[in-house]
Amino acid sequence: MRPKLRTRLYATILAALALAVGGCEDAAKHGVQAHVPALNPANAAAAQVPAKVGELPLRKLSPQWLAALAPRVPNPKEYLIARVEAKFASGEQNYKAGHLEAARRDFDDAVDWLLTSGYDPNSDPKLSELFHRVVDTVYGYELQAFRAGDGFQEAPAVPAPIDEVAEMTFPVDPRLKARAEEAAKNISHDLPLTVNDEVLSFLNFFQTPRGRAIVETGLRRSGRYREMIARVLHEEGVPQDLIYLAQAESAFQPLALSRAGARGIWQFVAYRGMEYGLRHTWWIDERQDPEKATRAAAQHLRDLYGQFGDWYLAMAAYNCGPGNVQKGIERTGYADFWELYKRNVLPRETKNYVPIILALTLIAKDAAHYGIQADPEQPVPTDVVKPGRAIDLRLVAETIDVDVDTLRGLNPALLRLATPDDPSFELHLPVGSAEKFSAEIADIPADKWVSWRRHRIEAGETLSSIAKKYRVTPAAISDANNLDRHAALDVGEKLIIPAAAPAESKSRLVRYRVRKGDTLGGIADRFSVPTEDVRKWNHMKTNHVSRGMVLRIYTVGGAPEISPVHSRPKTSSKARIPQTTSPSGQASAAIHN
Repeated sequence: MRPKLRTRLYATILAALALAVGGCEDAAKHGVQAHVPALNPANAAAAQVPAKVGELPLRKLSPQWLAALAPRVPNPKEYLIARVEAKFASGEQNYKAGHLEAARRDFDDAVDWLLTSGYDPNSDPKLSELFHRVVDTVYGYELQAFRAGDGFQEAPAVPAPIDEVAEMTFPVDPRLKARAEEAAKNISHDLPLTVNDEVLSFLNFFQTPRGRAIVETGLRRSGRYREMIARVLHEEGVPQDLIYLAQAESAFQPLALSRAGARGIWQFVAYRGMEYGLRHTWWIDERQDPEKATRAAAQHLRDLYGQFGDWYLAMAAYNCGPGNVQKGIERTGYADFWELYKRNVLPRETKNYVPIILALTLIAKDAAHYGIQADPEQPVPTDVVKPGRAIDLRLVAETIDVDVDTLRGLNPALLRLATPDDPSFELHLPVGSAEKFSAEIADIPADKWVSWRRHRIEAGETLSSIAKKYRVTPAAISDANNLDRHAALDVGEKLIIPAAAPAESKSRLVRYRVRKGDTLGGIADRFSVPTEDVRKWNHMKTNHVSRGMVLRIYTVGGAPEISPVHSRPKTSSKARIPQTTSPSGQASAAIHN
């Protein structure tokens, strides 16, 4: 080929390439091509190199033909959609083949590519449809398979008593004062016991029917944990009377949940719990583990006392955070709780927090005088086993012949009907049942512990009726148990049920409007989803939320999407939340722990 003709040909091809690149509307307008994660930069660069042109009858080539010879540069948006679709299809294929880890990676890539591409999924109908289809399906699959069978529902929480009491005010009954002052002098205590009008007002409340019920519940349940709490407080070198802080917070209910998202006997919020080693994953929340949370609380209170040198200030900081107490001290110049109280520099809930604890301490130490009668529950001894991998609690219950509620009560840190796939996890069983569990669970392959079940045969049941109940075939049950398909079943015997995969559980989209006092962590806790997911779904760079914001949340069993959601709500409007959340109401300005 002559040099001039070759030069002219290359110039024409390069011009056609420039024309094709200019036709990428979004790349020209938005400059987002480099941000499409699915577009491999190395491949894209290679695509820009002109193809080698062989000996051609150049005299017959038109400009259209020359343009056709140029490599086609994909439209970034179309390329993104194609790659996400391919990755999503790969995830579905891996999921159906049972390759769950590979499926998880594929689904994560598909979602992440969409969210980090530089495009707003809601700005384009195709992207919006793809984004919501992928997210809805992925989270449905994740809840179904990645989160241990169909036991995805979190154990229902109970309202934390502190939410109800801390914002109330009550009159002072002068008749209570003399007795309280006498008790403060004569009863044994290792925390200072101040008796003033603030304490007397709550002492009066705890004489009402509602207040007495709260006290009696706490005193009754304290029997389960008193010995353990006393031991841990002693080991950590803090006063024994701090046990009444837990009574005020939760009435010793491990599943207590406050409006601010604080959980457990000691009402830790997520970030403070993590600071003291309490893990919070999909599977477990160690804020609800009585002993681990007690140790974390003792250490935290000891640290706060070391900072402020005063137990009342330490308790106040436990409620609203040390930063708020420190600011109050700096504003007033007083490192004294009652001075901070009078000068109104603490949140309202925190102002009442210390008097509530003092009132409960006085009553608990002299319950009969106040007409309080509660027989303490006995501590529950347990056996501890390490399953070594995830196992469905229903299978455990069927193996050792107890009910699931018993297991959940012994393992309040478990959020689901399955244990985590963690070799170090310790499962508490009724005392005396560990040996039976270990012997019988060996009959079932370990990789089937989250799906297979056991069934005790009842009178009148047949292989077919049992198979229908568990949605499997009679042949599958007979093969798993080495049974003749026509053999008679012995009442009372147990069968291994090779259960099929659970029916798909779709996640649902909920629009939640942020209320006064909400935090992103508290909202995530209410819907039982990770904070990072809420940020991802709403394209948030920080954890900051402000009143009136509308958040998209994908949750199981949540309320249907609220429509329309206006950006400026009326003061009377209320966001709808799932049934399993704590009672709605204005969140307190104070942050627990």
